[in-house]
Amino acid sequence: MDIELSYKTDVHRRLCIKKDLIELSHWIDVLSVISSELEQLKLIEKQLLKNSRIETNILGLRRKNTLVMGMLCKYEQELKIEYQYGKTEYTLTRAKLHENKRDIHVSLIQEFNQLKKTIYSHLIKYQLK
Repeated sequence: MDIELSYKTDVHRRLCIKKDLIELSHWIDVLSVISSELEQLKLIEKQLLKNSRIETNILGLRRKNTLVMGMLCKYEQELKIEYQYGKTEYTLTRAKLHENKRDIHVSLIQEFNQLKKTIYSHLIKYQLK
């Protein structure tokens, strides 16, 4: 009986970790797209807007994106190791850890969207001189 419960716990643990890995893969993909888009926005700022504040915001967000990407890649490796070799049950604590990573990701996306709105509002005002 104890073996069956242990097996069910392990299957549940693996399923939850797999779900987290799938979601994490999506987050990393989104951050890769943001990185590419930041490069394009940097060119727009340099060629058209020439606004040092926007340039500083782009560079700051690019650094933050890189740091979050690194943190998520490290988290991905931890999850893969836990999936393959771990014996720790998937608990509320582990779920909260994953939620904290999601919050960091969502916060970065919100910051990126705000930067785009700022750039777009400057582009709307832009006129050829």
